[in-house]
Amino acid sequence: MANHHSALAAGYILCNTCHLLCRKSAINSEHPERCPRCYSIVHSRKPRSLARTWALTLSAMILYIPANLYPIMTVTYLGRSEADTIMSGVISLAKSGMLPIALVVFIASIAVPLLKLVGICVLLISIQLKLPMSKTQRTLMYRIIEVIGRWSMLDLFVIAILVALVNFGNLSEIETGSAATAFGAVVVLTILAAQSFDPRLIWDQSKNS
Repeated sequence: MANHHSALAAGYILCNTCHLLCRKSAINSEHPERCPRCYSIVHSRKPRSLARTWALTLSAMILYIPANLYPIMTVTYLGRSEADTIMSGVISLAKSGMLPIALVVFIASIAVPLLKLVGICVLLISIQLKLPMSKTQRTLMYRIIEVIGRWSMLDLFVIAILVALVNFGNLSEIETGSAATAFGAVVVLTILAAQSFDPRLIWDQSKNS
C-alpha cells in the first residue's frame, strides 16, 4: 500500500492569497513567513481557525433568533400597515397560491442558514472531540456549507427590489423591518465562519487519530 504524506510533511505550504504551493526553503529569506510571489504572510494552518470559527458561528446563532422573530418587512396598502416575519411571509405566499416561491424563500431564508449553522457546529465539535466521522463526509459537508451560504441573501435581494419599486406614499409602500439587519448579519457571519475554518484540520485530525 502506498504511503500518503501531507504537503506540510513534504515541506510545502499553501499561500491562501495566490494559492502558490511554496517550499519552505523557497520562501523569501528576508521574510521567512511570506509568499515569494505575492508576499502575503504564509501559515501552515490558519491561525486560531477553530476559535475564530466558533466566535463567528455563535454570533450568527444569537442573531438568528431576532432575524426570525422580528418583522423583516412592513407593507402599507391604503393606509393599512402589516408587518411580516420571514415565516409569516412564507405562509402568506403559500396561502396566496404561490407555493413554489414560498418553498424557495423557506429554503433560502430559513432552512439554509439553520443547516449551515448546524453543519459548522458539527464540523467543529467532531474535530475538537475527535469523533469517529469520515474525513470524506466532513470535507463534503464543508464544501456544501461553503457553496450554499450566499444563497441566503435571496430574501434580502427581494426586499431591496420591492422597497425600490413599491413606493407610492400613502397608497402603497414597503419598508424593511428590524429583522432584515439581523438576517443580513447572520448570512455574512456564516460566510465568514466558513472562510475562517481551515479544512486541512479535518485531515490533520484524521491522520493523528
